[in-house]
This record gives sequence, C-alpha cells and structure tokens, in this order.
Amino acid sequence: MDDAPRKSRHGILRHAPLTAIIVAAIVGYFTLGDYLTFDTLRDNREALLSYRNEHFLLLALAFILIYFMIVAFSLPGAAVASVTGGFLFDLVIGTTFNVLAASLGAFAIFWAARAGLGKTLAAKMEANEGTIKKIKQGLHENEISVLFLLRLVPAVPFFVANLLPALVGVKFRNFAITTVFGIIPGAIVFTWIGVGLGEVFDRGESPDLSLLWEPQIIGPLLGLSVLAALPIIIRAVRGRKEI
Repeated sequence: MDDAPRKSRHGILRHAPLTAIIVAAIVGYFTLGDYLTFDTLRDNREALLSYRNEHFLLLALAFILIYFMIVAFSLPGAAVASVTGGFLFDLVIGTTFNVLAASLGAFAIFWAARAGLGKTLAAKMEANEGTIKKIKQGLHENEISVLFLLRLVPAVPFFVANLLPALVGVKFRNFAITTVFGIIPGAIVFTWIGVGLGEVFDRGESPDLSLLWEPQIIGPLLGLSVLAALPIIIRAVRGRKEI
C-alpha cells in the first residue's frame, strides 16, 4: 500500500533538478539582467584586475563557478562571462576556463533533464511505433553530427542545445564530446573580444558583439556546420540510392 506514495515522492525528486533550473532561470531573467552586464564589468575593472594579480587562483575558481552557475541555471550574462574570461585571463587561459565552465554547466542541465522529463519522454518515444520512433532512430544514427550542428549553428540557443539532447535520449558520452569540442570555436571568438576589452573601455565604448555576425567570423562557423552535416547528407543520399 506504500508503493503509490513512494513512487509519487520518487517522481517529484526526479523532476526537482530541472524544476529548480527553470525557476532559477525565470527569477534570474527578471532580477539579474541589470547586474551581469558590460557596464558592471567596466565599473569594477580595476578591482578585478588588482584581485587577479594578487589572488589569481581564487579569482579563477570564482570565475569558473559563477560561469558554471550562469550556464547551469540559464541565467542572463553568458556572453558577458565569456568576454570577461578573455579580459581577465587572456586568450588561451580564458578560452580554457570558458570552455570548462560552459561544458560543466551544460552537463548539469543535461543530467537534470535526463533524470526527470527526459527519461519519461525517451521511454514514450521508444514505445511509439510510428513516425516519432523513426525520427528517434534517425537521430541516433546521426547522433554525433546532429549534436555538433546544435553547437555550431549560431541560431540555436545554448540552453536548447543542452536541453533537447537530454529529452530525446542521446548518449551522454556523445553529448559531452560534442559539447566540449563544439563550443571551442565560439569560445575563442568571445574570448578574443575580451582580450581587447580594456582598450574598448579606455575609449569609453562598449564591446560590439555584432562582430560575431561579420563574414570573417560567421563564415568559418557555418563552414564547420556544413562539415558536421556531411555525414547526415551522405547517409540520406545512400539511403535513397538503396531504395
């Protein structure tokens, strides 16, 4: 007789992590948008640079933790955090910290969604014998390519690229590999902008993130997207020939 209450509690616990992320994202959207900005970074630049010079390791750990929380809870300010990585730690170290923090945050969202809603949806998709199951099978046949596309196509929001794979039951190993390597190109671009941020502040200006859509930036990213899509295209062509 205790099975029903126990299952109910277990179901609530399974959904608790994803629920917490959604609630935090909503609250953060309305409360943190005015704080995690380039203006805040400019106003505190001297204090941050001084603290970095005196306590590099502590600032590095704090930066990674804050960036992780921004990604894990889908808070506003991810772009600011990425640029800050370049501003504080230069290109190589900054890119490393950005990729590490963003990847860990993505993993947290993945497991939160997989533990709750993702597990339920994946089971329903597996039990479905119609079009949904065919789509799921097609996804798994091209899992690596699709995951890389989600990371490389600039139009796909980072939160969506973290959440969607968990909901359709992709392998965590493939998700982790494509996340780490897939976000490196974008991380380099954002970090590079941050490296020159001091000069931008000295001119009394704010960083221009519209640079991300310049041909010399967007072109290589789209090229990588095409390469990621090639295996899908080749399989599709081969499948039609066999038919």
